[in-house]
Amino acid sequence: MAQELGHWAASRDKGEAFHREVFRAYFAEGKNIAQVPVLVDLAASVGLPREEAEAVLTTRDFRASVDADWAAARTKGITAVPTFLMHEDMLVGAQPYGELKRLVEAQGIKKRSI
Repeated sequence: MAQELGHWAASRDKGEAFHREVFRAYFAEGKNIAQVPVLVDLAASVGLPREEAEAVLTTRDFRASVDADWAAARTKGITAVPTFLMHEDMLVGAQPYGELKRLVEAQGIKKRSI
C-alpha cells in the first residue's frame, strides 16, 4: 500500500518528497510502513491531506498502476532492488562505482564538468 500511496503522492507533485519520507521512516526510524496510520502520517508530513490519503488506501484506486509497474519489471527481468537499467544493459544489486560508471559510459554518456 506504500507504493499505491506513492503513486497518489506523485499525482499530487509530492512523489519525491513522499518517497524520501518513507525511506527515512523505514530505514532510519524502523517504522512499519505496512500500517495505514504510519502511511497517513507520512503523507501528511509532506503536505498531503490526511483524509485523501486515507481514502486512497481504502479505495485502492492506485492498485492497478502499482500492479502494472510490477508486471513491467517482470517483463524486463528485474528481480532485485536496486536494479540499474539503461536500454538493454542491466546491473542488479549493489555495485561498485566502477561498474556503474561502465554502465553509463557504455551508453555514450560522458561525465559533466561541474
